[in-house]
Amino acid sequence: MAVNAAEPLRRQRDFLLLWGGQTVSEVGSQISVLALPLVAVVVLKASAFQVGLLSAAATSAYLLVALPAGAVVDRVAKRRLMIGCNLGLLGVVGSVPVAHAAGVLSLGQLYGVALASGVLSVFFSVAYQAYLPTLLDREQLMDGNGRLAASQSAAQVAGPGAGAVLVTLVGAAAAMTADALSFALSAVSLAAIRTREPRRAKAGPRTGLRAQIGAGLAHVVRDPILRNGVAFNGTANFFVVMVETLGPVFLVRTLHLRPGLVGLLLALGAVGGVAGGMAAKPLARRVGSARISWVAMTVLSLPGLLIPLAGRGWSALLFGAGWISWTFASTVTGISLVSYRQATCPPDLLGRVSAAARWTTWGTLPLGGLTGGALASALGVRTTLWIAVSGGCCAGLWLFFSPLRRMRDIPLGRPAGPAPAAGAA
Repeated sequence: MAVNAAEPLRRQRDFLLLWGGQTVSEVGSQISVLALPLVAVVVLKASAFQVGLLSAAATSAYLLVALPAGAVVDRVAKRRLMIGCNLGLLGVVGSVPVAHAAGVLSLGQLYGVALASGVLSVFFSVAYQAYLPTLLDREQLMDGNGRLAASQSAAQVAGPGAGAVLVTLVGAAAAMTADALSFALSAVSLAAIRTREPRRAKAGPRTGLRAQIGAGLAHVVRDPILRNGVAFNGTANFFVVMVETLGPVFLVRTLHLRPGLVGLLLALGAVGGVAGGMAAKPLARRVGSARISWVAMTVLSLPGLLIPLAGRGWSALLFGAGWISWTFASTVTGISLVSYRQATCPPDLLGRVSAAARWTTWGTLPLGGLTGGALASALGVRTTLWIAVSGGCCAGLWLFFSPLRRMRDIPLGRPAGPAPAAGAA
């Protein structure tokens, strides 16, 4: 059962455990976001296309397992599943520094690590979003998601910065040890949570996996806010992952920056996400949660066009300035859309709906990574970055041409009722 809405989040022990453990894990993961491609580029001398394949391997799990993951999450205890995923990630990510120390690290292993960690991360993230309403009331979801998003963005600041220091001191492969240990700490914090998950209501005969998946997809398709929000996220992710994939290549091989400086520059770009997480609730109150979602992604994201203008010397900061605008705008929008989904979706369908949204929005990531690598090989890295930032700045049009444009606030009312029978989908 969720806690009392009158109690401030800062006094809610179980939410603080979830928040703190996930923050530590996010910092560790951001170290690997920097270190893994640097292992490929610096240690294994990978080409731009091979780096694109590595990105595709890391994100293809959303296409492969996101939909069945939602059905699994709705059947099992979510906290126990998240703990298991953390322990699995401890072993998978920890294999990289071990293999490097033994002198047997290869690109094939990096692809395997990226794919396996992606699968575990999919199950964790789907369970994580479905688990939060167990700890918080609907009125607290906007605030809770804002704090979690701010922590995630803070990790994007601290992680690459810490990663840059570790890469400089011990090398890219050994730096991933910190990420492995962060998953162990996250598992411990989850195990300490006392709030029990509500018992799942007994239903009739269990329906097939395909029918259960169809119920989640049908809910997304029927709801115009969810439908356009998913289309926005999928489009934005397709182009943003092109920049994320080619960013290290661009900064190291085109601008000739040292790996440590690359990490610091990427950390500077994540400042916008921290500001977005902190500003989401005040902006939603003053401007309107619906209105600010499309304003942020059609206007405030435009400085992202500065990214491919970056050059050597001080002009390299243009890369960070562009990231600041994108992370701020996308964080503000994402908090509103996720809070809407958590507040209005029937509880017994939330895992499948979250998975359906993830499958669509994150399923474009491997396509974007492969496209970015292929275009960079054919047209050059800087030209591909121009294509990526232009497409990313246009993604907000999905929200502009949606019911959100006619609303001030996104409705965060009670769930409409029990989930429809899976066979009805």
